[in-house]
Amino acid sequence: MRKRFDEQFKATVALESVREEHTLQELAEKYQVHPNQISAWKKKLLEQSATIFERKNKKDEEYVQLKKEKEELFRQLGEMQYQNEWLKKKYRQLYGKDPG
Repeated sequence: MRKRFDEQFKATVALESVREEHTLQELAEKYQVHPNQISAWKKKLLEQSATIFERKNKKDEEYVQLKKEKEELFRQLGEMQYQNEWLKKKYRQLYGKDPG
């Protein structure tokens, strides 16, 4: 059966691993976790630690920009669907049959 660890536990173990006061094997025995798992948590901590210092305004701006782009794409899609239906209707009026 797999053990599930909460974020606080993972952070604690990863930080202790970063300090390098104990070997991976010692930490594995202390916390009852496989050394490979500790290495993975340590790697993730080191890779993602910069995001802690990101400015939230930057993320908010990116979110707002993406939301605007999405709304514009949906508007364009709706416009194209309307034009397509209009063209089909005109084609039927001119030729008396469905295009296709």
